[in-house]
Amino acid sequence: MPSRSSANLLDLAAADSDFPSPPRHPARLPRVMADPGILASAGAATDDSPPASPSPRPGRRIIVAHHLPLRATPDSAAPSGWSFSYDQDALVLQLRSGIPAGVDVLHVGTLRGLPDGLDPAHHDAIAAHLRREFRCVPVLIPPDLHARFYHGFCKHYLWPLLHYLLPLSPSSLGGLRFDLSLWRSYLSANKLFADCLTEVLNPDDDFVWIHDYHLLALPTFLRKRFPRAKLGFFLHSPFPTSEIFRTIPVREDLLRALLNADLVGFHTFDYARHFLSACSRSLGLDYQSKRGYIGIEYYGRTVTIKILPVGIDMGQLRSVMASPEAADKVRELTERYKGRTLLLGVDDIDLFKGIGLKFLAMERLLEEHQELRGRVVLVQIFNPARSQGRDVQEVQDETRSITRRINDKFGRPGYKPIVVIDRPVPTYEKVAFYAVSECCVVNPVRDGMNLVPYEYTVCRQGSLALEGSPKKSMLVVSEFIGCSPSLSGAIRVNPWNVDAVAEAMNLATTMPESEKQLRHEKHYKYVSSHDVAYWARSFDQDLQRACKDHFLRRCWGIGFGMSFRVVALGPNFRRISVEHIVPAYRRTNSRLILLDYDGTMMPQSSIDKTPSSEVTSILNSLCSDPKNVVFVVSGRGKDELSRWFSPCEKLGISAEHGYFTRWSRDAPWESCMLTADVDWKKIAEPVMRLYMEATDGSSIEHKESALVWHHQEADPDFGSCQAKELLDHLENVLANEPVVVKRGQHIVEVNPQGISKGVVVENLIATMLSRGKPPDFVLCIGDDRSDEDMFESIMSSMNNPSLPTIAEVFACTVGKKPSKAKYYLDDTVDVVKMLQGLANASSELPRPVQRQVSFEGSL
Repeated sequence: MPSRSSANLLDLAAADSDFPSPPRHPARLPRVMADPGILASAGAATDDSPPASPSPRPGRRIIVAHHLPLRATPDSAAPSGWSFSYDQDALVLQLRSGIPAGVDVLHVGTLRGLPDGLDPAHHDAIAAHLRREFRCVPVLIPPDLHARFYHGFCKHYLWPLLHYLLPLSPSSLGGLRFDLSLWRSYLSANKLFADCLTEVLNPDDDFVWIHDYHLLALPTFLRKRFPRAKLGFFLHSPFPTSEIFRTIPVREDLLRALLNADLVGFHTFDYARHFLSACSRSLGLDYQSKRGYIGIEYYGRTVTIKILPVGIDMGQLRSVMASPEAADKVRELTERYKGRTLLLGVDDIDLFKGIGLKFLAMERLLEEHQELRGRVVLVQIFNPARSQGRDVQEVQDETRSITRRINDKFGRPGYKPIVVIDRPVPTYEKVAFYAVSECCVVNPVRDGMNLVPYEYTVCRQGSLALEGSPKKSMLVVSEFIGCSPSLSGAIRVNPWNVDAVAEAMNLATTMPESEKQLRHEKHYKYVSSHDVAYWARSFDQDLQRACKDHFLRRCWGIGFGMSFRVVALGPNFRRISVEHIVPAYRRTNSRLILLDYDGTMMPQSSIDKTPSSEVTSILNSLCSDPKNVVFVVSGRGKDELSRWFSPCEKLGISAEHGYFTRWSRDAPWESCMLTADVDWKKIAEPVMRLYMEATDGSSIEHKESALVWHHQEADPDFGSCQAKELLDHLENVLANEPVVVKRGQHIVEVNPQGISKGVVVENLIATMLSRGKPPDFVLCIGDDRSDEDMFESIMSSMNNPSLPTIAEVFACTVGKKPSKAKYYLDDTVDVVKMLQGLANASSELPRPVQRQVSFEGSL
């Protein structure tokens, strides 16, 4: 079906010059739209088009990752010289088990294993073969660009920083300083992914699931082209504290990119908490928790935060365990290490795996416990390094040096305390080592998840070495890895504390068998029930839930480059024009015009809040029409409003959210309460002062009717925490007082009961009714939360059968944002233009001589 999601934004994407697409290879991959099996419908719609409805067929799941889940091997018999097979160890392939049955799954990513000098003539044939046989769409990135993107920005800037390593100097081990050219390469590579997805994506039906830090910018590129695209993102690395993340010069761009997804997933609450804190401190965004889901309101869209650690593929692991190769290897290892206690480590070669610290702990264990010499062996399996650089070489050199020293110190003929396996190890061999090891030691100084403890637990459960005996296993895990919170029976350690790690190793080997069995049973129950299928199914269900109202909203794209975002609003929410409202204005005879001040007629950024001569002139023109009742309804105090609007003789003013009201300049101020009891201030002010003194950057605003505690200048997290505490404190101490305690945008305010802008509207309409002049035209314009009370009150009056019908109602908010109003104007300039148009319409109308009814003293 035709896609209606582009909404005139493809031109914007094409015009974006901040990160142009790099030149493609001369032998460009063919457009995948030529493949009927992967055909994406094309079409366009304007912003005025009604949202399309999704088709009844289930949407595809498009899984996007840096690499495709494929292995490439040279094959002279194949036309291209290469043959391909699925990589059964690839997570993006394993997650298919959690996708609903019958749903088509398409993979998008780069193809590893092929040489850079591959004959370009083979590219098209390989791409067509992969699409047809494997449902995989390769993204072609030129080798030089890929080197800058992956080995430059990803692995030597972004990845170390996400693992808390700051490049403090140009010679920092493993970390580069921010390089603008590498950042542009990162964006260019992400844009190539977006280009490829544009050719295959049907945004009305398909769900896109993006994986990991290599593609952080991709949601922005896709959202720019398809405002209603259904996007999920899962970060498999840690998300550092906001203090670390804020050192990234392009931090706002990366945060906005993640917020352009509908669902953002993390392994642990710590990672999610750090992301939320970064959004608060860098973008000023708050989050809310509702019915178990955490959401960030972002320009009318709710970005849902998902917290769930990934699991392992139980079926794939069990099939390897059942293989003859694994069984033979288990028998071989059992014989080789007979009479010895085997400790196992399986790690990538990188800075953060803590391998050197693990070896030092092994040395300390043998020093402190002589009885273990000759009995305990630590086998360390090295997975191949994922990148090149001095940092990898340093890790290899350090581990060799420590291993040599320890083996020379404690070794003897036929015994080496540390055995290092520094070669590619097939899965069946790893499974065998898992099965025969008494304890698995996983102590990275920082790691996103690490599934080694899960794999070890499952292999011990099905171990042939334990056949006929109770199942048992022991885990020593770092408290700084993502899987640690889910393994409550493991011995958690601080990897930097070598003595504590050594003692944990000793405890693991000497613990009673019954205790080992209980811990193993606890771990296996969790791991087996929270496998990769459970994780993928849960994420997929939450992604569908997060996208369910896409077709109920209208979308506008705003911003350029990486600042792009989509404003999502209700289908009936539209921009109001002078041409639309003037005819209604002219044909009505009793008009009520309600105007907020700050942010409506006066920009919030203005330092001098005095209204301009243009504004006062327009207000005077509107007030001079006897058919109009014009009011400024503001939260400001009556004295400054009186001073500012002194040139407007017939203008009504409602100050302090309606606590004080006057109908004209010369009329007296009237309070909505005959007896103003403010004794409650004696209770509230000391409490507020206590929090002000304890919260740097906060302040107290005194009004005649209210007290306001401001924390906009305070630390965002601490200020928000203090505001919550203050709200609870004030509600308790003022429980028996006639006041209402409210929390707003960076404020906590105490007001007398029954005071709001909504009450102002009700009183004004009631007064006009009592004087025989029921309004047949209402225009209400405001910009903030307090003005929503006015919009709600107007809507209630319209639906109240006991009140005369108001023929024309225009509730209008300033700015494109979620609102109870049905109309919007872009900014204060538009508001002034609108009022000027109405003033001009008033001057063009004939003015019949009539007695103007006085409303003074009617509240």
